[in-house]
Amino acid sequence: MPAPQPLRVVQWATGALGRDSLRGLLSRPAEFDLVDVLVYDPDKVGRDAGELVGLRSSGVICTDDVERVLTADADCVLHMPLPGSYFGSDQTVDIESICALLASGKNVITTTGFVHPRSYGPGVVERVQTACRAGGTSLHGTGVNPGFMSDLLPLALTGLSRRIDHIYVRESSDYRGHTSRQFVVDLMGFTRSQKDYATSVRSYRAYQHALFGESVRLVADALGVELDEVEESDEFELATEEFAISAGRVMPGTVCASRWVFSGLVRGRPFMTVECVYKADSTRVRRWPGPGFTIHIEGEPHLVCNMDEVSNGLVAAAAHAVNSIAAVCAAPPGIRTLLDLPLATGRGTVRLA
Repeated sequence: MPAPQPLRVVQWATGALGRDSLRGLLSRPAEFDLVDVLVYDPDKVGRDAGELVGLRSSGVICTDDVERVLTADADCVLHMPLPGSYFGSDQTVDIESICALLASGKNVITTTGFVHPRSYGPGVVERVQTACRAGGTSLHGTGVNPGFMSDLLPLALTGLSRRIDHIYVRESSDYRGHTSRQFVVDLMGFTRSQKDYATSVRSYRAYQHALFGESVRLVADALGVELDEVEESDEFELATEEFAISAGRVMPGTVCASRWVFSGLVRGRPFMTVECVYKADSTRVRRWPGPGFTIHIEGEPHLVCNMDEVSNGLVAAAAHAVNSIAAVCAAPPGIRTLLDLPLATGRGTVRLA
């Protein structure tokens, strides 16, 4: 039997996350054929995709021509730009490019949200479904959190439950090694003064609420629970000393950490709570728990799952997207949440000593 042909893939955006995704694609030539790379930085236009991420020449030249990408012969697009909220727009602005790609005959895996598109209402769902029908394609939103830690993993654990009273998920992440200034400083607001942070964080707050609201609603829907609302609160911490991170320099009195809490409420009582703690450098910020993930399924029995460390969240998020390509391409046309697809694994990259 002849070996299956590699799936033809486009990488859309090459920020910190997109570059990790691109490395994953190029390291698995038996599975994936990279056909094009869309970039936003003028300095990246015309560069070889492999050389862009420190690998050998791939023969694929990066472009900023969206029309070239739309007409490319590809099975799937890994869509990984900064979210629309970074530019002061509503989250649904990302639908413009996503629907154009879907209608052009390409499946789309995005990390800009859309793990539960129903959260945006029936108008958005119908628009996406129309594009999927036109192109015979599927849309899948994924990542590491949301996309795995705050939805897939808790749902897997509820399989051991006889009764569920409350689901609690906590993420604590260290951003000292995150290289994207656009994300860490401009979007999250780290290194900014308290006044500047209050202004700049507004768009990020909308993005966070949309993103984790999706995750909470997806879990509730999967368990047959109708939420009344998703409540959000956030706070921040100021640095007491100067220190450097990959994305810039943190000065005393500037924002160095934030904590976000999202609660899906039923009659005023939380059914699911997601707590997100982000630190510019966890060794310098003592407030709030250190890096790792914790999941509590409160009920009968009570279940606790702790993951002390994910050494590189960007690699994990990119890998989860890349490992989903085959399943998304094989799925029937339409919106495909994590509940509709086989579990994405890294079997294609297993190496034994």
